[in-house]
Amino acid sequence: MKVMWHDFSSEDSDKPSTTSPINEKAGLIGRVGLMLLEYGAGAFRVRAAMNKVSRALGVTCNVGIGLKAVEYTCIEGTESCTNALSNRTTGVNTEKLHYIELFCDGFADRVDRYSIDDFHRMLDTIEKSANSYKFWQLCIASGLACSAFAFLLGAGAIEMLCAFVAAAFGFGVRKYLLQKHITLFANIGIAVLASCFSYILMVQAIGLLTHHQVDYQAGYICSMLFIIPGFPLITGGIDLAKLDLRSGMERITYAVMVIIVAAMTCAFTASICHFKPVDFEAYELAVPIKLGLRFAMSFVGVYGFSVIFNSSPKMAATAGLIGAIANFTRLFLADTGMNVTAAFFGALIAGLLASAIKRFIGFPRITITVPSIVIMVPGMFMYKGVYFLSAGDISDGAVWLCKAILIVASLPLGLVFARIITDRNFRISS
Repeated sequence: MKVMWHDFSSEDSDKPSTTSPINEKAGLIGRVGLMLLEYGAGAFRVRAAMNKVSRALGVTCNVGIGLKAVEYTCIEGTESCTNALSNRTTGVNTEKLHYIELFCDGFADRVDRYSIDDFHRMLDTIEKSANSYKFWQLCIASGLACSAFAFLLGAGAIEMLCAFVAAAFGFGVRKYLLQKHITLFANIGIAVLASCFSYILMVQAIGLLTHHQVDYQAGYICSMLFIIPGFPLITGGIDLAKLDLRSGMERITYAVMVIIVAAMTCAFTASICHFKPVDFEAYELAVPIKLGLRFAMSFVGVYGFSVIFNSSPKMAATAGLIGAIANFTRLFLADTGMNVTAAFFGALIAGLLASAIKRFIGFPRITITVPSIVIMVPGMFMYKGVYFLSAGDISDGAVWLCKAILIVASLPLGLVFARIITDRNFRISS
């Protein structure tokens, strides 16, 4: 149920927040944590922000954090207040996440000058701020990201075109269903169906236009890669590394559910239309052109995913540049057969670069690092694993799923070690 934050803070609207009663302080602290959860922050970031606000208010805070909920106790002298708060659903909004970070960073300097109600009004402004992009811009960004992803997997121009159209349409369907508050499994299944059938229709249309049978089914899976839940996969792994087991397990479970529903829907559609996982047809490019396109498409892919996460253009461009460098290195290492090691070093490089430039750009690391490595998530491996399992080929299915699991596990590990190297607060366990 919606919390009426101003109902219990307006009575002291003319008093500094440091003089407010414990229940009003606890309400503000909880709202900060709840908003960070809603916008995709992991447990470590949520706890750090709540602690920052608590210290400025002269309150001790202990909190338990899940995917959607926070339960916490605030203590001030001999008084205490315990609250349990929950969001309706989970999502990602990197620009609002950045605004909340700025709010928390400057909170201590304003705490003696503003009331609790004033701070709630500031949070109202963040909460009610509109997205930076229009509906059609988000659809195009999804199409570009999946099209770039297709090229990096080995697709040609036709597969990239089909993936662009299908991903743009599928994302539009998903966005519409989310606006209508359609439940998770339904909006994922319908969006993936829309993407898959759009790809198949595009292939058939190209066949009619060229007057000969074409086989571009290798790019089929690329049409729905926008559905891969990169944020909860990565932040869940980071939470586990910090022993935030509840948050980590809930995020990983959520991500696995999304992947299973999406992959099963994709495999189901493929079996009806007699599509199956096949390798892309090999084609030759001059080495300088191939390397240049790899870098460019990595940038486009990360930029597109960042736009989907509502990153500002500057934030998306920064993530795109870091992601291009990291993914270019990963692909170079993967060419030597080191898929798992390549994923680890790709994520490590992304984390180190984000830490190195953080002081100059001011963006939270998570808004840069996670979009920059989402493009490394092996959606093709996941689809192949589920497809072969659903077809009764247990051995091939298990092999592809094991490859996917190892690569996915390597990505948060790379970010974790980057944070251990560069961030003392993350390095210390207490």
